[in-house]
Amino acid sequence: MDNKQLLLFRTRPWECLSVRTALRRSTSVTITGAEDRILLADKSGDVYSFSINKPDSPGQLQLGHLSMLLAVAVSPDDRYVITADRDEKIRVSLLEQPYIIEAFCLGHREFVSQLSIPPNHPQLLVSGSGDGTIRLWEYENGTEMHCLDLSELRPSGCEKNRCAVVRLVHCRGKDFFAVLCDSLSSVYVLELDVKAERLIHQQTITAKQRAWDVTFDDCGGLWLLDGDIAVLYQLHEGLWREIPDHPDQMRIKEVIRSNWPVFEGSGSAISYSNLYKMSIDNMAEYQLKKEQRIDQRQKKRTSELMAESRDSKRPRVGGVMM
Repeated sequence: MDNKQLLLFRTRPWECLSVRTALRRSTSVTITGAEDRILLADKSGDVYSFSINKPDSPGQLQLGHLSMLLAVAVSPDDRYVITADRDEKIRVSLLEQPYIIEAFCLGHREFVSQLSIPPNHPQLLVSGSGDGTIRLWEYENGTEMHCLDLSELRPSGCEKNRCAVVRLVHCRGKDFFAVLCDSLSSVYVLELDVKAERLIHQQTITAKQRAWDVTFDDCGGLWLLDGDIAVLYQLHEGLWREIPDHPDQMRIKEVIRSNWPVFEGSGSAISYSNLYKMSIDNMAEYQLKKEQRIDQRQKKRTSELMAESRDSKRPRVGGVMM
């Protein structure tokens, strides 16, 4: 959050337990499997641990990167903490000894913005990036198993601009993932084929307005925030179909509309377009300036030779040039 506050809630019943202040603006947050710690990654590249059992205690520095952190995840057994940064790196460290790096998952060509470990396949990691790809890893040894390029899923004839993955969510108890990109009004539903070690595109859901966010509920329903309307999709005969007039829709709709300024502001919390690195061709610029300097020297030299030639052709009278 921009105000650097970390709010801890109990959900049953809903109750705010604490409000703590982080040193810098956070970019990602997760909770350990034991639900005893909150791990908060910030824009300076650090990860802080906040106790849940002691809701008023300050955060403790756990680890750091040299560049901005964008995602943090914890393995289901709380053995590993996995962090991703703007420099295309995914680092796998021991949670209790974060100074010990177990592996790096390298392959993305732009910043890594999303991480997800499916609890039913705890040895696997799925990542999303600004390069528009979703990658499947065996993260303990840093092995890339599959790469899915989202640009290949767009209809033929569409302009294939780069897009950043801004949301990657897993359906609990199943092998589905939902992917949302910042420049598209579509949600890609992927299925994890563990035997084939691949991510398979199952369906594309197109938003009617703007796709702000997407998530799965505990019953396996897929919720899409389409404009200011929450739309529910459920799997039926192999396809995700919209469920109109769901009892929860009106309640959610009223909550969203009454708090719309908060939702609208949170949608632009991170400007992903600013995370792309500028590519500067210094050699081309140097060569151009060099050619311009040579051209200027040649023109100056030509002018001097012409002036000397004119002076040599003037007649002399009594040793004096006329």
